[in-house]
Amino acid sequence: MKKLILSVAVSMFAASLTPAAFAATAQQNKMKDCNASAADKKGDERKAFMKECLSAKPAAAEAKGTTQQEKMKSCNKEAGDKALKGDERKKFMSGCLKGG
Repeated sequence: MKKLILSVAVSMFAASLTPAAFAATAQQNKMKDCNASAADKKGDERKAFMKECLSAKPAAAEAKGTTQQEKMKSCNKEAGDKALKGDERKKFMSGCLKGG
């Protein structure tokens, strides 16, 4: 009888673990994106950037998904802020537009 109860309990637990339970939340995705953007920053500069990035509210367009044109605009601005030129800029833009 104990084996039957244990078996039923394990089955119910396994059934409750839906794929959605394993999917990344919006906050986790935001953390991932902010971390990727802050890869070149260190110390207090990184802390300040992460605080601002994580507390930023998503724009209505970002909530629906970023279009390629919006990505290009955002990546261009970020590359300009970092004063990237030449091959370094090309490499950054490629990674940024791919979302990595």
